[in-house]
Amino acid sequence: MIRLESLSYRYAETPTTVLRQISLTIPKGQLVGVVGPSGAGKTTLAQVMSGFIPHVFGGEVTGAVTVAGRSVRNTPLPLLVSDIGLVSQNPFNQLSGAKFSVAEELAFGLENLGVPRGEMVSRVDETLRRLRIAHLAERSPYQLSGGQQQLVAIGSMMVMRPGVLVLDEPTSQLDPAGSGLVFDALGELRERGVTVVLIEHKLEQLAEVADRILALVDGELRMDGPPSTVLAADELADWGIGRTRFTAAAVAAATHWPCGRPLPVTLAEAAAGFAEGAP
Repeated sequence: MIRLESLSYRYAETPTTVLRQISLTIPKGQLVGVVGPSGAGKTTLAQVMSGFIPHVFGGEVTGAVTVAGRSVRNTPLPLLVSDIGLVSQNPFNQLSGAKFSVAEELAFGLENLGVPRGEMVSRVDETLRRLRIAHLAERSPYQLSGGQQQLVAIGSMMVMRPGVLVLDEPTSQLDPAGSGLVFDALGELRERGVTVVLIEHKLEQLAEVADRILALVDGELRMDGPPSTVLAADELADWGIGRTRFTAAAVAAATHWPCGRPLPVTLAEAAAGFAEGAP
């Protein structure tokens, strides 16, 4: 579904290469987490995958980027949006400014695609229900909290039913309950065959939902593997990414952690390991 081949990128009129020789393939229906310290190039990677680079931001791209069988470089952005949706960190920037209620905001993209009204209403209602924001349906998007606006921004992409959804730290403004709703919804999308790329700093939640983790550092893909391997790696702390609370607990209490047992990245793994190592 997504293929990057020797991808490198440099913003216009800057000497710094932001992404360096990245090659990877993400199959249909996989939920991939992307982690990395600030400045690693994570947002740039999201913009490349969604076509905003090079169509909006320009710059110099080398290598190839293919999404849903389309060359991102050679396909106009209006055609790409039928295959891939991007949710950014700042939900305010994603509001259309043309609608006066949350329900209308969710329907905006469907109207532009000419989706029949009956199907439009059904999709909007389903998305409101899945994100548990039906009580906000008649509220103005501009009268919501930042977290509520983020749920609306996510919903505006979900309602389009793209084959690929790229999210750049979508839970950064959400409380634990709101974050849980987002992670649950993304898990459901994955089960429905949607390919999800999730840039996220909440490592514990990523460990629970992701099929695979990419570690991006200084514009390079340093690690690529299952959460149990990547999120437990010692290098993550050295790179400024950190550890899950469960990994840190096992390292701190090394004398109580069973010798030879992999470090935990989820609560269930930590509980099982400490139970085994208990005196």
